[in-house]
This record gives sequence, C-alpha cells and structure tokens, in this order.
Amino acid sequence: MKQTTLHDKHLALNAKMIDYAGYDMPVSYAGIQQEHLAVRTGLGIFDVSHMGEFLITGKDALGYVNRLVTNTVTADLSKVTYALMCDEQGFVVDDLLVYVIKPDEILLVVNAGNIDKDWDWVNRHTEGYAVDIRNLSEGFSQIALQGPEAQHSIHAILGVELPDLLFMTFTVIPYGDGHVLVSRTGYTGEDGFEIYGQHDAIRTLWDNATTLGAVPCGLGARDTLRFEANLPLYGHEISESIHPYEAGLGFAIKLDKPFIGRDALAELKDKLSRKIVGLELLEKGIPRHGYPVYHEDTQVGVITTGYLLPNQEKPLALALVDMAYTAIGAALSVQIRNNRVQAKVRNRKFHLKNYKK
Repeated sequence: MKQTTLHDKHLALNAKMIDYAGYDMPVSYAGIQQEHLAVRTGLGIFDVSHMGEFLITGKDALGYVNRLVTNTVTADLSKVTYALMCDEQGFVVDDLLVYVIKPDEILLVVNAGNIDKDWDWVNRHTEGYAVDIRNLSEGFSQIALQGPEAQHSIHAILGVELPDLLFMTFTVIPYGDGHVLVSRTGYTGEDGFEIYGQHDAIRTLWDNATTLGAVPCGLGARDTLRFEANLPLYGHEISESIHPYEAGLGFAIKLDKPFIGRDALAELKDKLSRKIVGLELLEKGIPRHGYPVYHEDTQVGVITTGYLLPNQEKPLALALVDMAYTAIGAALSVQIRNNRVQAKVRNRKFHLKNYKK
C-alpha cells in the first residue's frame, strides 16, 4: 500500500487508517463529528497528497486540454477551472481542476482512485497535438486548509504575505528552496486553500498549520463535509454511468466548443429521464450508498450518498431518481435493511457555501 509524505504524522496522531485508492490514509483522528464541526467553525487541515497531478506542456497545451474537458479553459493565469472529462457517450471519466500556469504549461488535478484510468485516457487523445504529458503524482504532495479561520491563518502558516485570492483563483509563490501553488479552493463548502508542493515543503506547512491550531481531519469528515455542501464524489453522484446533466453539473459544460462527448451531451441535455435530488428521511435510519429508493412498491431510484450529519436533525441523502418523482415534496421511501423508511424530496442546499467571491 502506498503512503503519503505525511504518513508518519498521521500515525503519531493515532489516526484511524484505511486503504483508500491504494493509499494508507487517515479516515479520522479525534472523530468524524468533531472534525466536521472543526471545519464548519474554525480551521481543519487535510492530507490530500493522494490526488493525481498531470502536467501538460507544449505549444498546443491549451487547445489539447480544451479538447479533453467540458468547460472552457482560457489563458487566464490566475483562474482555477472545474471541469469534467467525458467519454464519447457523454458519461464522466473524471472530474478535475485545471490550472493554467502558462499557456503552454497546464496542471490537471484528478481524483486519486482514477489516476491510472485518467493517465491512459489523456494519453489516448494526443494525436494531432504538440504536447508532452508528465505524471507528477508521486513527486508532489498537497494539503487543504478549510474553514472560516483559513483566511486569518494562511499568512502565518506560509510565513509570507499572500496575494488576496478569490474563490477559484491561484498563485505560485516561492517557498523554501522551491515554490508552492496556493489555490483558494476546497471540497468542504467552506472558505479555504489547497497547497501543492514538494514533499518537504508540505511537511513543513503541515507542522506550521497544526502548531497554529488547525485540526487534522480525515477522509470521513471530508466526505460528510462535501456531501453537506452538495459537492459530487466520483463513483457516487458522477460516474461512467451517470452523465453530468443528471448530476446537475451543466454549469461546467460549454456546448459552444468542441470536446470529447460534446455531441452526446448536446442530445442528452434535454432528454433527462432521471436526476440527482436531495432527500430528507422522515423516520430514523441512515440512507447508505446503493440503497434502493421507492415510490409505493416500485423502485424509482438509488441513494448515491447519505448521512445523519453532525449539525442536522434528520438523515439526508442524495439520490438518483426517475424524473417523474423529482418534484420538491414528492413522497418516496428508502429500503434500509428490512424496512421501508419514509422520505421526501427536498432541495440539495443542505449547507450554504461560504466562499470568498
């Protein structure tokens, strides 16, 4: 099993470790509930060094990346672009972040569990483009600082003044013997920063942050936080069998440009037979991924993610449901073991996002 550069620090904190995407990763330290609330009220820190990084260089880098992804990537050297890579049928290969460091130097940040698949995908579509692709995933580490105290703490953690970044922007700054990339992004619905750098730099920044009071948070809280903020997880709300319009990700699709899967998505856009909705359970029970959703005695959907969240009174879920049953207030039920638990469709705004825009 692989280890991140922070593995020894997790063990020293007595983290509960699990196998995630082939890495030995912390699922929790003090507990998922405490870590979830730390991010919502203060400052949490995550080791996300398992994420994948591909560097695209060459004179055709910008055109090549725009061919790969659904969103429009421009030569703006401060903008972070959320995008999807889709197959020819319009289903999701992966969702990712795109950083244009230079017009001929572009960083793609992909999901840990999809690194090998994505590496194969991007290399299969280089014909006709003057580009070089390098997999930097093993050479760089990443931490995420998330919570309302992030802006107050970031300068002390870095030890340098940081330009005033807005949500979904980034900068590259000197740090130690090299540089780090700092972006105002995250996966929790809170304000925060993600920092990429060489292993030694990230180890130092982790120590700085935890010394200044950042609470170490594991993958458990990462999932409850992203779910509460209505952010998709690959393999749950998006996948090779769920297309972006079903997941409510139309904002990341620009049909006015060519990209792989564009024609299929143009047809799928107005022909939705199902979509992701929010559910609120009206009785006790935890709606887990894969549990069937019913209208009376007919299965009409499936749970993609569900939790009883630390600061919520009722169990909540995201579910992929047939269009006829997606209206707000629609009466449904969830099969939880031997019981049908009553539920209703609600909006997906489980938490109001706190980004700096």
